[in-house]
Order: sequence, then structure tokens, then C-alpha cells
Amino acid sequence: MAISNEDRQPERELVIRVVDVHKRFKDVKAVDGVSLEVETGEFVGLLGPNGAGKTTLVEMIEGIRRPDSGEIAVLGRHWRTDERYLRGVMGISLQETNFIDKLTARETLELFAGFYGIGRDRSDSLIELVGMQKKRDSYTMNLSHGQRQKLALAIALLNHPRILILDEPTTGLDPNARREIWGILKGLKKQGTALLITTHYMDEAEALCDRIVIMNEGRVLVEGTIENLLPSGEQGVLPIGEGAVWKRMNLDDLFVSLTGRHLHE
Repeated sequence: MAISNEDRQPERELVIRVVDVHKRFKDVKAVDGVSLEVETGEFVGLLGPNGAGKTTLVEMIEGIRRPDSGEIAVLGRHWRTDERYLRGVMGISLQETNFIDKLTARETLELFAGFYGIGRDRSDSLIELVGMQKKRDSYTMNLSHGQRQKLALAIALLNHPRILILDEPTTGLDPNARREIWGILKGLKKQGTALLITTHYMDEAEALCDRIVIMNEGRVLVEGTIENLLPSGEQGVLPIGEGAVWKRMNLDDLFVSLTGRHLHE
């Protein structure tokens, strides 16, 4: 039986390659010898507490910062020689995005679309995709934090990116809105979009990510699929309090077992 174009899986390709990268800020080793790979269509979650080095690593992959040493290649290219090309294939949503207060959500999207030479139709379709129809004509200064997060995601998707990098994309969203964003991202996965996401939400990592990378103090502690990282059977359950109540081990429990700290600290 012939396979339709819609059912055909994207060819696997290494889209992000990080090799022994180091970054220091004065006496602080923000990133200390990290290596990482992401393939086409793969969703990889970066987990760790504040100060673990996640955001610094992401900013180097995005070309915002330069590593002190090591190599970062995106689709086999490097920021020092191919910045214009890489800006065109990546979609980026930062943890905090500043907008022009007296532009509406629609005008903001159209402004960014102009940078890529993209028409108004794309802006309108993305407003609908992220569920911002009722707020399209609202000034960005009047948007809630969650609505600003949705607008930032829409901007990241403007150029049909092959690689999407999201830093805490659903912070401030209610559970229903978070699941709407997950649905959008899962749709992109079917098209072969690769995703690198930082998150503090364990359920988000489990719902979205093919592979988890847990960082602490600038280093990668462990990485792998959730099935490989979390013990199964009796080894995968933990007692709650002093009673005879048990729970299934999660990623936060794994982090505590490795460091003595919680991921959300």
C-alpha cells in the first residue's frame, strides 16, 4: 500500500549539535562542558532548577551569547558565519518578551512578519492558532502574562521554523491554555519541527518530550527517555509520609535523589 505524503515521516537529521560547551560569568561556571544533540522532529526538554545553566545554554544555541569554548552547530552551520540563514530557520520564544505597549497584538505580529517578508494572512492564521482572536485588537500593554506568552509563541512560529526553542513557554497559563499550546506543538512535531524546551512543569515534560536532559550547576546530570530515566516496578514507587501510601516516582523525585534539591527550587 502506498504511503501518502501526510503519513510519511520526516527524514531524521541532526539539527542541533552542542559539543563540550563552556560559558563562565566571572567566577560562575554557568555552563560546564555540556554536549547535546537534537534530531528532526525530536522534542527535547531541558530541566533543572534556577541557576542550572539552562537559559545560558539555550541563549548560546540561539546565537544570543557566544560560548567561551566548545562547538555549537545548527543544521551544520555556525552563528559566526551563517547568522542570516540561521535566523530564518529558527523560531525563538524567550521567558520574558518585551513588546511595544501601544501596538495591538495583530500589529505586533505584522511588525515581526515584516522582518521575514511575510504577508498579513500568516499573522491572522497564527492569532487563530494560539486562540487570541478576541484580543487581536488589544494593546499589548493590556494583555495578561499568559496572553503575552501566546503572542510570543505566535511570533516564534511566523517563519515556519524548522527548529523551535521555547524558554518556559506556558508559565502563567491556566491548565486548559497549557494543553492548547501542547496540542499546537504536537501538530508541529508531525511536520518535522524540532523542539528544545525549558520547563519547570513535570507534566509538560512528560506530555511533550521524547527525551529529557536534567541539568544542575552547569552540567548535565542525566539524559534519556522518561521510561529510561524513571525506574519501573517496585523501584519506581516511593512512600508518602509515614503511612502506607505510595506514589509513582516522577522527574522531580529523580532530581532530588541526584542532588538533594527539588527542580522548582
